[in-house]
Amino acid sequence: MPSFYPVIPAGGSGTRLWPLSRQVEPKFLHRLGADHRSLMQLTLARLEPLAPAAQTFIVCGANHREAIMRQVPKVPVGNLIVEPAGRNSGPAIALAAAIIEQLDPEAVMGSFAADHLISYGEAFRDAIRTAIDVAQTGRLVTVAVTPTRPETGYGYIESGEPLGIGDALDVVRFKEKPDAATAEKYVASGRFFWNAGMFVWRVADLMEQLREQAPEIAERVQQVADLWVRDYEGALAKLDEVWVDMPSISIDHAVVEGTAAQGKLATVPADMGWSDIGDWDTIAEMGTHEGSRLEQPKETLLIDSPGSFATSGTGRAVTVIGVPDVVVVETKTAILVVKRDEAQRVKEAVEEWKARGREDLL
Repeated sequence: MPSFYPVIPAGGSGTRLWPLSRQVEPKFLHRLGADHRSLMQLTLARLEPLAPAAQTFIVCGANHREAIMRQVPKVPVGNLIVEPAGRNSGPAIALAAAIIEQLDPEAVMGSFAADHLISYGEAFRDAIRTAIDVAQTGRLVTVAVTPTRPETGYGYIESGEPLGIGDALDVVRFKEKPDAATAEKYVASGRFFWNAGMFVWRVADLMEQLREQAPEIAERVQQVADLWVRDYEGALAKLDEVWVDMPSISIDHAVVEGTAAQGKLATVPADMGWSDIGDWDTIAEMGTHEGSRLEQPKETLLIDSPGSFATSGTGRAVTVIGVPDVVVVETKTAILVVKRDEAQRVKEAVEEWKARGREDLL
């Protein structure tokens, strides 16, 4: 078995989860519900049975580096790859792959977002183990999610024939976010899965695809990786240099969709209790069902408020009485009260506070 290297891209500010998630403290640095660990800490804990923290890399922005180091001290400082500026997931994942290839040319790498929630850890790890086996055959692999409902907010992966390795399937194509009627057809067919943005591949195979499909990215990250092991300071200087005009593109658009068109992409679907925690309504949905995967924080009290969710960022008690389907978020400098069916409008509040010059709230 080759060595497995998890990579955790930790970027973005998550404005739809304002005021908890902000530019300086995005959602992956926060805990949600009753668990005392942040999403970043949960992500690392989920991966540790597959690979030690010493083999885990985190790609982040300079603003978040110190906080990440405090939260996950097991990860070596040298494994934090600090982007000079956000350029979407393509360059971030490509840079990590190029660096890992310098350390271990035979390595298999996995990419897992820092801000997703997965409730069934062993189901997740079983899927990753299968994906590692599939990656040995030279395919790029996406770990997909078995849909639980017709969802219009996610992209879909259309699967083909079984590959004879666990639950792995060939990938026919990617589908953009569908309308409601199309989503219902996708789910009813049993051939479509949610694209969760989780990938596994041999680093050599990914770099080959990058050189073919996104040579401008491949060339730039290779320049940095060539220096990383023997001249770390020189690598950082080179990183600043090549990142100035680095294309901004997702890894899906950079290589994954093109690899599917070549017939070289596989998927391993899994029912793992996954959520990308996209907005407060999603969190409320997870935290308001009996036997839910996300418990109400202990600092909150809900009385006769079905469907509601509350959280306290300071430890102060928050009580909601007789108000159904509402989300209440308390932080040190801001409080949000929003109806669940209006949760997508939180970003409007962020824009309005920005227009008022309240950068301190963002």
